[in-house]
Amino acid sequence: MVAFGSFDDICGAAALVICPLVGSAQGTEPTCYSRNVEVAGNLIFQPATCFIHIVAILMTAIMIYHIRVKYTAVGRKEIVTFFYMYILIEFLAMFLDSGIIPTASPVYPWFAAIYTGLISATYWCLLVNGFVGFQFAEDGTPLSLWSLRISCFVVFGVSFFIAIATFLEFAGFSYFTPVGLWVVYLIWPAICVVVYIVAQLVLVIRTLEDRWPVGDILFGTAFFAVAQVVLFAFSIQICDAVSHYIDGVFIFTLCMLLSVMMVYKYWDSITKEDLEFSVGNKAAVWEVKDPLLAGSSPSGGVGLDYPEEDLQSNYRGAPASLVGGVSGQQYYQGYGSHYPPQGGYADRY
Repeated sequence: MVAFGSFDDICGAAALVICPLVGSAQGTEPTCYSRNVEVAGNLIFQPATCFIHIVAILMTAIMIYHIRVKYTAVGRKEIVTFFYMYILIEFLAMFLDSGIIPTASPVYPWFAAIYTGLISATYWCLLVNGFVGFQFAEDGTPLSLWSLRISCFVVFGVSFFIAIATFLEFAGFSYFTPVGLWVVYLIWPAICVVVYIVAQLVLVIRTLEDRWPVGDILFGTAFFAVAQVVLFAFSIQICDAVSHYIDGVFIFTLCMLLSVMMVYKYWDSITKEDLEFSVGNKAAVWEVKDPLLAGSSPSGGVGLDYPEEDLQSNYRGAPASLVGGVSGQQYYQGYGSHYPPQGGYADRY
């Protein structure tokens, strides 16, 4: 049974990033954890989990690319912020889980605090993105973007301060009773996820005719729930069953990647790009329609796409010399200082 404000049971089951820094001066050691490997004389912890971190970084980069090229989609700039923050979390987790930044290093608490702050801010970013579709503020505007950025920075700052104050024991915080850290690390993400899911269900049911995006929401929720259950309830059993090759952190990281991918899939399914205003990767091919701007054809006509009788009918007041291939400059100069020339557009109106 997990006690409120205590990481003893949680860290005893899974090797979380913050576990070496809470519970006691030496941290809390998990009962069973993934075995390490030696690479070039260096011990790498959680090698299978680090591989998932690398895959997550690559997959997130691909998702970011597809979001950025969907130029006219609603909430494009807001949702890409979430994926940028997630990719930063994966970078930090890779260095912290693997032991590249050793737990005994004096900088480890600071990186762990940054990691904790990014987690809280990323969940907040997800929650705010859940309300972008309701158009309380027009998406992509400075009001929408800076409201998101500033609020994420505030959440990051508060969570970072609570974490580092707990790790280093100042401002009344202590790693023996890390209640504040417990709230921002466990309770806050759960609240943000629940609010986001409810908001998206309301959005789909009330505003969209298509119900298929509900499936994306349910799959993402299922992956998120499985990640938590495996990490906190079955990590030791999995670790013992596979002889310490992987543990619950591996499956947790994998399921969280799948849930983030479902967030992208859901967003992509409810946003449609307006092709009329989208920007393509290929250069546009322009076709000259105005005979005055087209070059002379070998047959003496003004353009290859228009027969001479069409030109005469479209420009009823124009002299025959224009149809014979005389340029616009010669045409205007031949009629003295009058602009527009007599018999041209001016006589038609």
